[in-house]
Amino acid sequence: MSDSQAKLARKSLDKKLNPLRDERIVTPPRGWTKAIRESLGMTTRQLAARMNVAPSRVSAIEKAETTGAITMKTLRDTAAALDCELVYAFVPTKPLDELLHDQAARKVRNELVHLNHTMRLENQAVTPDDLNDEERRLIGVYLTTLNRRLWDSE
Repeated sequence: MSDSQAKLARKSLDKKLNPLRDERIVTPPRGWTKAIRESLGMTTRQLAARMNVAPSRVSAIEKAETTGAITMKTLRDTAAALDCELVYAFVPTKPLDELLHDQAARKVRNELVHLNHTMRLENQAVTPDDLNDEERRLIGVYLTTLNRRLWDSE
């Protein structure tokens, strides 16, 4: 994928994720399964019958959901039995371009700290303005040409 295609894909994905980022859906303390089931006035036994499982399995599902030990398949099956749709997404804390910029800035700052230290040892210290200019330049380089190395360990 070219840089321009990747950028368009990021913008498109951000556009889809923005409503989720703005809404901040909070999971009910006892989980979605129990919250929806109880809101519908459905008993554990009734949900179990709809899922073709033992009532104890529904209790285990509700517990597993609250502890985070539930599988996607079980969530999908449970949602279907509750006449619901499972919605699954990773919602970045910031727009994707911002996350990329922040990572590039961290990587560049780390590189420049080492470079500046070495240059000072060799009595070739760089001014803060020169360091800032180089930081901006290198961030641009990472974002346009070295983005495959952006997430390599530092």
